[in-house]
Amino acid sequence: MDEVVKIINDIKAGNIKPIYFLMGEEPYYIDKLTEYIEDNVLLEDEKGFNQMVIYGRDTSVDEIVSNAKRYPMMADRQVVIVKEAQELARTIDKLESYIENPQPTTVLVIAYKYKTVDKRKKWVKSIDKTGVLFESQKLREYKVGEWVKRVLQGRGYGIEPKAMQMLVEYLGNDLSRIANELTKLEIILPKGSTITPSHIEVNIGISKDYNVFELRKALGDKDQLRAYQIVNYFAQNSKENPMVVVIAQLFSFFSSLLKFHGLKDKSQGNVAKELGVNPYFVADYVTASKNYPMKKVSGIVSTLRNIDGKSKGVGAANLPEADLYKELLVKIFN
Repeated sequence: MDEVVKIINDIKAGNIKPIYFLMGEEPYYIDKLTEYIEDNVLLEDEKGFNQMVIYGRDTSVDEIVSNAKRYPMMADRQVVIVKEAQELARTIDKLESYIENPQPTTVLVIAYKYKTVDKRKKWVKSIDKTGVLFESQKLREYKVGEWVKRVLQGRGYGIEPKAMQMLVEYLGNDLSRIANELTKLEIILPKGSTITPSHIEVNIGISKDYNVFELRKALGDKDQLRAYQIVNYFAQNSKENPMVVVIAQLFSFFSSLLKFHGLKDKSQGNVAKELGVNPYFVADYVTASKNYPMKKVSGIVSTLRNIDGKSKGVGAANLPEADLYKELLVKIFN
């Protein structure tokens, strides 16, 4: 995120490079940088003749180079944006000669999403000399909550820890989807608001009472009635609560609980750091550790692997999800 801010600040300051090669598994930042260049490098009355957006599947590297070598009309520079450039993966190396000698009056943007090029190649190394080579990496899931918090703070909003956890557990580390949902909330809520679980439930459709976060808490507290209520809800609403996602989240929780048992320093700060969780949720691990000794947790992790396999048809003849959830809870609580 800091690198993205630097690139944008350089453009604002007039330090505009002739090449922006944007690549990587996380499309969110690639899209944001591409949009910023598309919206801000040229004035509106310059864009008609001097800004071109083409798509990888509809063009070739030779055509891109030909367009990039043109001179701008009645403007200081032209902008050529290649979206979905990963479609040109087989021939992208042909950019080498242009990258070594780019047209100084052209801003060429290559949006190469979901993939990367080999940084050891000569032409890739050359990009740093003439332009910007940016790799957008997937954010680790445990870092997404902090990302949400930073984004909202920058826009004048706050978010309660539980609401943040609901978003992350429901949407994972798909930053584009999360950003879209945050934008919806910003339209509805006045600036300065703190986003609550109720806001998430009403406006995004994630139940504040029946979600993976609440199931983890019920299991950690050994609240059997609550846990059975939640899994029954999941079984009846499996489209919104895919079992594979639920099991993955529970596996993550109990694996972290296993790690918690092994920590010598169980102070809130150290636990938050070692487990990659918000300090607000450390108390949940403390409670769960009292209810589940280390040996029991190890058994639960094994059970979760087994249930995950059964949910995918391994060693079980299409058992209903409700039955699998019941089997899981019986083994966890006994």
